[in-house]
Amino acid sequence: MFLMVSLLILLLALSITGSPVEVRNFPIIIPLTRRLNVSNGTIDLVQHDKAHVAAFTDYNRHGRRASVPMLHAPTGKYVVKFGVGSPPTTYNLLVDSGSAVTWIGARTPYDENGFNTRQRVGATYGGGPFPEVSFSGTFFVDTVTLGRELTIRNYELAVASTVTNFRDYDGVLGIGPRDLTRGTLEDNADATYPTFTDCLVTASAIGHNIVGIFFQPITKDQDIHFGELSFGKPDYTRCTTNIEYTHVTNTPLSTDYWGIEQRITYRNTDILFATAGIIDTGCNFIYIASDAYERYKAVTGAAFDELAGLLRITSDQYRALEELKFHIGNQVLTLVPDAQIWPRSLNSKIRGAEEDGIYLIINRLDAREGMGFVNGYTFMQRFYTVLDSDDRMVGFATTPFTYVTIN
Repeated sequence: MFLMVSLLILLLALSITGSPVEVRNFPIIIPLTRRLNVSNGTIDLVQHDKAHVAAFTDYNRHGRRASVPMLHAPTGKYVVKFGVGSPPTTYNLLVDSGSAVTWIGARTPYDENGFNTRQRVGATYGGGPFPEVSFSGTFFVDTVTLGRELTIRNYELAVASTVTNFRDYDGVLGIGPRDLTRGTLEDNADATYPTFTDCLVTASAIGHNIVGIFFQPITKDQDIHFGELSFGKPDYTRCTTNIEYTHVTNTPLSTDYWGIEQRITYRNTDILFATAGIIDTGCNFIYIASDAYERYKAVTGAAFDELAGLLRITSDQYRALEELKFHIGNQVLTLVPDAQIWPRSLNSKIRGAEEDGIYLIINRLDAREGMGFVNGYTFMQRFYTVLDSDDRMVGFATTPFTYVTIN
């Protein structure tokens, strides 16, 4: 069985290698839409986030570390339009750095005009206080289109035939490390297979296995094109400083994802001592270890709001709020006071939050060995982020929105 799977992956890789690529521009830039709509107006945003974070330490049914797509959070997520077939059917896929499988079929059906490989694929994800999420399906080979810049023929993607507890989107575009595919082939739990970006490199669509991520902060409750992915190399036009890189950590657990080493200071005092953690598009907030959380709470004078599930400060405390500095590799990234608070115009999206309340985006991370923090998209909205699979590095740069006051 192992030989069969290996040969299948090899044959599919060769078919992609020989496929014509219509566009070879560098970088290949794909726009993103941020979805903010929720059916009932408010959600348990914090609880959804905590369920997502807790799943990082879960194991899938094969006993392997599970990838953790952002399946529980129906708001505030970035979506890419992913075309499949000729002519293409458009699927709205979540962009997720915590998983590595590209799959469709959760809502918009697939017409199955592509080649059916008969290779079964599936995954089950821990749901914390929420129902377990799972998908099961088959790999098909078909033409994939992203925006106007990229068309690849003979791309292998997972088509879900059964999906549980996944709503609002058609699937996931996983941009996590390749090892997160391990455990998803139903007849070979030990095998890995190429990710979407791996296939772009194999097909000579891009020269380097690099993804640049730009999330522009927005404060309006609507779908807006306020982000982009760049494949092959960073989009330097989005950066106001040079991109500085740090190696992916070797610390167990964090190293399975886009993990880095980080220290956080406030007024030259350590809030979070140097430790390993991860960068994750699937989390809304920034999570730090409990002891660091308590230190941040003390220096800001914040109080925990039980209804909203977040730290809350007064207007006077906001005026006294100072910069929070993230020491990553050789650089220091600064979250200005405005970047440390949740957009007040979106308080209505947090169940229990008051309309005029000022809520901080720093939240408590329950103790877990190997993961002392999670920098979610409220962090990434302020810094251009580069995921480099070739050299196993993560890079950051400031953007025109790093220091602005918008929240």
